[in-house]
Amino acid sequence: MSMEEREQVVESLPAEVTWDEMAMPEGDLHYEGKRQALDALRGYFKQQRRRVYVGAELPIYYPGERRFAPDLLVVLDAETHPRGKWVVSQEGKGLDWVMEVHVGGDRKKDAEYNVRRYARLGIPEYFIYDRARERLEAYRLPSPKAREYERMESRQGRYTSEVLGLDLQLEGGRLRFWAGRALLLESEEMNERLREMLDGVQRRVDEEARQRAEEVRRREEAEHQRAEEVRRRQEAERRLAELQSELEQLKSRGE
Repeated sequence: MSMEEREQVVESLPAEVTWDEMAMPEGDLHYEGKRQALDALRGYFKQQRRRVYVGAELPIYYPGERRFAPDLLVVLDAETHPRGKWVVSQEGKGLDWVMEVHVGGDRKKDAEYNVRRYARLGIPEYFIYDRARERLEAYRLPSPKAREYERMESRQGRYTSEVLGLDLQLEGGRLRFWAGRALLLESEEMNERLREMLDGVQRRVDEEARQRAEEVRRREEAEHQRAEEVRRRQEAERRLAELQSELEQLKSRGE
């Protein structure tokens, strides 16, 4: 098959999955769990200036395998441009990290079938974010050639992803990512932090302006007082000169 024929075949592959291939819609809990994680990871890798592709519900094509669409996926050292599908034979590599968000219904697809399937496909790490049970499960291939996962153990509630170079933890009903001791913020949180910083800056500017205005008022008041003192002194000196003149005139008349 020529390169042109191969590209035509890839182009003809559907960029959408059917309802039979996807889990039933699970509402806001499912969407927010996926969106928040997607937002945090994209923001982090963009800040790090790394070539890491982060996608959601993207149709995935492995050679000889039925297509699937994980809730969240990460591929290292890959171009970050938007895609309609991920074709392993075209991209030159498979997925490095996958997460499924589970809210309701039968857990077997995520907790059993996908554990076997993703391991068989050689995906190094697989996470399950169970929002219904507020639980996180994590699996890792013990070696590049292994095709069975080993379950990860958490340390003080945190799971370390060697693929992402991040720790994952459930906190306050949300999935959080940590880079060492630094919490990865989502864009909404970063915007809120920025608003707080701007509000703080504005308060400082307003306070400095108030202090400058108060200083100007005190300075003008002091200058007014000094001008009044000069006027009074000049008036006293003028009056004294008048009295001295009158006294001299009286003396001259007496003589």
